Amino acid sequence: MKSSKNNVYTVSRLNGEVRQLLEGELGKVWLEAEISNFVSPNSGHWYMTLKDSRSQIRCAMFKGRNQSVPFKPVNGQQVLVKGSISVYEPRGDYQLLLESMLPAGDGLLAQQYEALKLKLAAEGLFATETKRPLPQNIQRIGVITSATGAAVRDVVKVLSTRDPSIEVVIYPTQVQGTSASKQIISAITTANKRLEVDVILLTRGGGSLEDLWCFNDEDLAHAIYNSALPVVSAVGHEIDTTISDYVADVRAPTPSAGAELLSDDKGNKTQKLNLTFSRLRQAMRHYLLHQSTLLTELSHQLQREDPKRQLQQLEQRFDEMQLKLESAMQYKLSNAALKQQRLKGQLQQQSPAHKLTLEQNKVSYLSNRLNDAMKTRLTNANQQVSYSAHQLETVSPLATLSRGYSITRDGKGNILQDAKQVKTGEILTTQLNQGEVKSVVS
Repeated sequence: MKSSKNNVYTVSRLNGEVRQLLEGELGKVWLEAEISNFVSPNSGHWYMTLKDSRSQIRCAMFKGRNQSVPFKPVNGQQVLVKGSISVYEPRGDYQLLLESMLPAGDGLLAQQYEALKLKLAAEGLFATETKRPLPQNIQRIGVITSATGAAVRDVVKVLSTRDPSIEVVIYPTQVQGTSASKQIISAITTANKRLEVDVILLTRGGGSLEDLWCFNDEDLAHAIYNSALPVVSAVGHEIDTTISDYVADVRAPTPSAGAELLSDDKGNKTQKLNLTFSRLRQAMRHYLLHQSTLLTELSHQLQREDPKRQLQQLEQRFDEMQLKLESAMQYKLSNAALKQQRLKGQLQQQSPAHKLTLEQNKVSYLSNRLNDAMKTRLTNANQQVSYSAHQLETVSPLATLSRGYSITRDGKGNILQDAKQVKTGEILTTQLNQGEVKSVVS
C-alpha cells in the first residue's frame, strides 16, 4: 500500500520515478557493443544484451523501430546503436530502448558529425546574429587551401576574370588528413595576426565525408568563430556540408562560387544576389537546426508522458511471459519425450513379441548347438568305426589268406591243423584268397 508520507515509496512508484528520471536526464546515447542473447518473438520486437569485455546492458528495440534496420542482428555481432535509457518497471531493470542500429564502423563519422553539430549549435556558434558582414570594398582575399589543388586554380581564375584588381594571398595548408585541421587553424591565426587581407576564403574541392573530415573539427570551428576577419567557407560541392560551413560568416557552395561572392561583376547585382541567397540558406539552416533541437527536446518530453511508453512496457512484459511460457513448454515436452522413450523401452522389454523373439533366438541357438553336437558325434563314431575296422582287419584270417596262405576244412567244416585228422576218401575244402578248392584224401 502507498504510504501517506511522501518519502515512503512503493516499489512500483519508485521504479516509475526512476524511469522518468533516467529518461529525462540522460536522453539519447550512442553505444558501440557486441550483441548477445538476441531473441525475436512473434510480436516482432527485438530483445538483446549489449556487452563489452566488462559490462552488459539489456536492450529492447520495438517493431516500429527495428523495421528500418537493414540487416538481421546475430549474436556476437558488433553494432553501433542509438537509444534512450529507460527502466523496465516489472523487474526494476534499467535498459536501453534502441532507435537505430548500424554495423560497427558504418555511420560512426556521421554520428560524430551530428553530435558535434548539436553541441556547437547549443553553444551558439551557428547563431545568425553573430555572423560578421563581408567588407564592401574587398581589395585583398586570404585563401586558405592546398597550394596545388584545383580549388585555388578555380578561385584565381574567377577573380582574374571578374576583378583583376583583387589581390590573392594564399595560406597553403593540407585540406585532408589528420594534421590538416591544425594547419588550417594555424593559417587562420596567421591571417588574423598579420591583418593583411580583408576576408578569408576557406576552400577545397569536393570529396567523401572522410575526405572533408578535417573541416568538422571542433577546434577549427572555434577558430573560425573567434576570427576577427570575416570567413567564407567554400568547401566541397553544393551537396557537401561541413561544420565550418555552419560556423563561417558566409557559406558558398563551391570554390568558384566563393570567389564570385567576394568579387564584383557588372553592376554588382549577381554578387549581391548570391550573397543574399547564401545568407538566406545559412539562416534557414540555422533555423532548421534550432527547430530540430527544439523538436527533439519536445519529443523527449512527450515520450516521458506518452501512454505509448506504458504500452511498450506491457508489450515487453507480454513478450517476456511468452518466452518464459515457450521455454517452460519446451522443457515440459522434452521431459515428456524422454519419459515416453523410457516407457517405450520398458514396454518393449516386457512385450510378448520381445519375449517370443528371445525364445526364438534361444531355440535357434540350441538347434545350432544340437546340429553341431550331432555332427561332432557322427564324426567321432565314423572315426571309431574306421579304427575298429582297421583293428579287425589286422586280426582277420582273410588278411592271412591275402598273403598266400590257405585254410583247409574237413567235411564238417572244422579247420584241419593235423594230417591225422583226416581219413582216406574224405572230401576236404581248401579256402584260398580267391575261391575254394575241393579235394579227396587218397
